[in-house]
Amino acid sequence: MSIFDLANKYIPGGVNSPVRAFKAVGLEPIFIEKADKAYLYDIDGKEYIDYVCSWGPLILGHNNEEIRKNVIKACENGLSYGAATKLEVDMAQFICENIKHIDKIRMVNSGTEAVMSAIRLARGYTGKEKVIKFDGCYHGHSDSMLIQAGSGLMTEGIPDSNGVTKNCAMDTISIPYNNLSLLNQVFEKYKNNIACVILEPVAANMGVVLPNDDFLKGVRKLCNDYKSLLIFDEVITGFRLCFGGASEYFNIEPDLVTYGKIIGAGMPVGAYGGKKEIMDMIAPNGAVYQAGTLSGNPIAMTAGLTQLKILKENEEIYKNINNISKYLFENIKDIIKRNHFDCSVNYIGSLGCIFFTKENVFDYTTAKKSNIVNYAKYFENMLNKGIYIAPSQFEAMFLSNEHNKNIIDNTLNIIEHSIKNI
Repeated sequence: MSIFDLANKYIPGGVNSPVRAFKAVGLEPIFIEKADKAYLYDIDGKEYIDYVCSWGPLILGHNNEEIRKNVIKACENGLSYGAATKLEVDMAQFICENIKHIDKIRMVNSGTEAVMSAIRLARGYTGKEKVIKFDGCYHGHSDSMLIQAGSGLMTEGIPDSNGVTKNCAMDTISIPYNNLSLLNQVFEKYKNNIACVILEPVAANMGVVLPNDDFLKGVRKLCNDYKSLLIFDEVITGFRLCFGGASEYFNIEPDLVTYGKIIGAGMPVGAYGGKKEIMDMIAPNGAVYQAGTLSGNPIAMTAGLTQLKILKENEEIYKNINNISKYLFENIKDIIKRNHFDCSVNYIGSLGCIFFTKENVFDYTTAKKSNIVNYAKYFENMLNKGIYIAPSQFEAMFLSNEHNKNIIDNTLNIIEHSIKNI
């Protein structure tokens, strides 16, 4: 019996998160045994150059020595207390002192939990009910975010998963990304009942889709005009685009921001933060309830704070990973051009995506024009040559500080070979 057959016997679908099943690429998943620097190693000992980086947080690469040493030391004191620790205070102080739009922050256990809590807080603070999101932006699997666009572009959403009720879905409105005109119409239609707008400032869960010029500024202005909160979901972009995330990169100040595993150096953690007057609405200070026994877990705090301090003290890391990423993605563009492949490339900083369509991709509709059959063949070719990319067309590639020019040059040769052999 294979490990995947055994997994299917005891785990739904054989995996604990759907994308790991490799269904989108028609293969059986690989099972990882260990990782180091820019590499993964499966249970059969095969080596892969990793461009998933645990879905983004491993900016320093796998198994960073300083993080590992600090985590081992923290483990010697115990794994969990269910009580307040100085470590979580240190983490909160560090983030609030270094991210200008965060006065206070609350630790949780995942990006999903951070988003769910931030939306509840936005409703509690504004006294309004409706939430606007954008098609193709993923904000975790809480009920109100598992919503697809309604039958009309300005109608309430409809459930995108069994188990999500219509009543839950009706308070979420999903519209196309990068469409300011339609966002303005939605605000006009619902006037004073929009609690918040939530978006990925760089969409990274339909592939990588960049905001159009003035899109984020326009969203910010509409939220101001209608006294609604703007939530930046920075589970992907936070501390990756630059230390201050997309907010610093685009010079847009959200009211609330959500983080995920990036503040735990890949460990299970999340957080949401923002202005003092909003955050003080949370229990025990205010009437918006949220709690979690494992929130601020000392091991996750140790790992995350170590990584964040390294990034803050060595900001040349961002220059390095952005330069090596530009070298990768610009050379991919050259490969596509000289071979006349039906592909396009979107990238920003150290994350990017190859779309198997020659059209410019600027929202979910254009992303869905990608040829997923060709992507699946490309994925298999890459995997066979020792390159691990996301097992779905609609995910990002991530680079770390451990990806060097030799690794990139090797990758580029394999990319050209893999696309030619589709």
